[in-house]
Amino acid sequence: MRINKYISETGFCSRRETDRLIAAGRITINGKVCVKGEEVETEDLVLIDGKEIPQVDREPVYLALNKPIGIVCTAAQQVEGNIIQYVNYPSRIFAVGRLDKASEGLILLTNDGEIVNKMMRSEHNHEKEYVVTVDKPITDEFLRMMSQGVEILDVITKPCKVYRHSEDVFRIILTQGLNLQIRRMCKALGYRVLKLERIRIMNIRLDQLERGQWRHLEKHELSTLLARLN
Repeated sequence: MRINKYISETGFCSRRETDRLIAAGRITINGKVCVKGEEVETEDLVLIDGKEIPQVDREPVYLALNKPIGIVCTAAQQVEGNIIQYVNYPSRIFAVGRLDKASEGLILLTNDGEIVNKMMRSEHNHEKEYVVTVDKPITDEFLRMMSQGVEILDVITKPCKVYRHSEDVFRIILTQGLNLQIRRMCKALGYRVLKLERIRIMNIRLDQLERGQWRHLEKHELSTLLARLN
């Protein structure tokens, strides 16, 4: 089994976070520093920072958080304002994907490493919906270009759904997650994002969840989410 899958299944952290630990040289297998993509057997001794992987409560946890501006979506304890310390959940969890520090709204947290990997695969076309405020009136041309695709990071973004909400506010539904995608798309078209809020991830909605608060997913939400991921 690949090392990042092995560690994610312990519930210690996600595959992406494991890759960061590997890059930092913090994981060893049988006394040797681990490299990305390395295979591990059940009898191998895997250490993180020289310590065995802690036993984690494997009761599945699925949370929805209304992330405030300023909270960073990382499990790195040395980062001030990291999301794990902010939520302060009694067992180990990690964020599903990211929402940049200057943005707010819905983000999911879990101890289920597999759901993280399934949701992060953009080819599965999982929808994420945002409400965005920009610095000047929105034109029909802006809406058209945003929906058809914008060149950022040397690629053309996937076609998406964009709706005018008011003079300077629009809703956008993405099925990919490039770094700072919405902000970069707007900038490429001459607009600056003033506020960005995620209101939906697949079937999970922000609804009346207060800013800074979190809740467990309802059974019907979770069953629908898992069914769509299979």
